[in-house]
Amino acid sequence: MKRTTLAMLITLAFTTTAVAANDWKDSAKDAWIDGKAETTLLLNGNLNSFKINTDVKEGVVLLTGKVDSEVDKALAGELIEGLDGVVRVDNKLTVVESAAMKHQEQGSALTDAKIATVVKTRLLMESEVSGTSIKVDADNGVVTLEGDVDTRAERDLAIAIARNTTDVSRVIDKLSVVPN
Repeated sequence: MKRTTLAMLITLAFTTTAVAANDWKDSAKDAWIDGKAETTLLLNGNLNSFKINTDVKEGVVLLTGKVDSEVDKALAGELIEGLDGVVRVDNKLTVVESAAMKHQEQGSALTDAKIATVVKTRLLMESEVSGTSIKVDADNGVVTLEGDVDTRAERDLAIAIARNTTDVSRVIDKLSVVPN
């Protein structure tokens, strides 16, 4: 009887430890994603990251706070959506537009700026692409990639990243493969 009770207690202890360790692992992953999201927003020159809050639970990123335009809201969501480990973005940002911003947003200039920023950020975040060597321009949804890359695979990945970005209608490839 004592051995059975002891065996049950040991089994219970191991099970509890495994569950606690798994919970800790999930919390650490969420904290890592949250830190990466905060850094991505902070490094983006088009957004005021101090007005945007991020919370992560099980890989789902909740964005709250205030932004100046719908373009900024979409930009924040797309930047976070592209991060490793993010399952989904729940974008609850509030848009506080001024009359000048509403008028300015009617043109494609802000959309092009958003596209170029998202593509450039995704290139910088991709470890298989030397994003610092690639210049990104956008004009009416057409993205131009220009610069030097080490391999054809890197070139193809950069083009795929640009093509898979929201609002991109076409990609012009001006990348040169220059092996090191």
